[in-house]
Amino acid sequence: MDTDSQHIRIGHSPDPDDAFMFYALTTGVLDTPGREYEHVLLDIQTLNEKALNKEYEISAVSIHSFPKIIENYALMNCGASMGEGYGPMLIANQEFTVDEARSKTIAIPGLDTSAYLALRLAWGDVNVEVVPFDEILPSVVAGRFDVGLIIHEGQLTWKDEGVYLIQDMGVWWNEKTGLPLPLGGNVVRRDLGEDLCKMLSDDVKRSIKHSIENPDLALEFAKKWGRGIDDDTNREFVQMYVNDRTLDYGESGRKAVRLFLSEGQKIGMVDPNLDTDGIEFIGA
Repeated sequence: MDTDSQHIRIGHSPDPDDAFMFYALTTGVLDTPGREYEHVLLDIQTLNEKALNKEYEISAVSIHSFPKIIENYALMNCGASMGEGYGPMLIANQEFTVDEARSKTIAIPGLDTSAYLALRLAWGDVNVEVVPFDEILPSVVAGRFDVGLIIHEGQLTWKDEGVYLIQDMGVWWNEKTGLPLPLGGNVVRRDLGEDLCKMLSDDVKRSIKHSIENPDLALEFAKKWGRGIDDDTNREFVQMYVNDRTLDYGESGRKAVRLFLSEGQKIGMVDPNLDTDGIEFIGA
């Protein structure tokens, strides 16, 4: 490593959309003079926990968890995962009504995930058990849980597993608000200073833009993290969560983040002292 370069660690999920987003930075396609990047791949719940300890300079986090780290991290205006009328799904191993499913113990990917906040906003207080995200769908299929809240590519592959869709949280949120559902975002550590934060945000944005404009190699790279999905599913999933909204939240995306967190405040799931209107987006 160049001893004059600043070492920047990016924590992100081992999933096709994140792999696609960071392809150009991971493979060294982009020129980033003075900045060398290391990619640390962890599930989103673990990344949320690492951010509490200011572990990485840049990290993907759940929007739900952001208020807990807002003193130490700022949201980038790029790198968002937003459900445009789709999102985490509640699936079951038999056909249930919402009321029936609500009475079951629900497998969820983490208490700090945006999927869980969306579930609580939609269904109120429910019994849950935290299960690694990639074990939820198999656990429901096997009958270890009757109901599970699935994220990532399971939102496309569940149809092949013989399970039943109870509710799509992204549909529910869009019908309620007319806005996309905020799920994940990229944050940058404030103690790096304003200028470097903006520079790092620009690097991430350039990486996303490169993959969107040169998708074939980035999609092939991303498929390695798709847990056996085929090319068509890989492309569909990536396009769901890496798009123009990922380059820039846009006014409606920033509004959605503020509303999502303010709704969380109303049910005691988000710090009541958070000034949602004052949330900044680096690079906006």
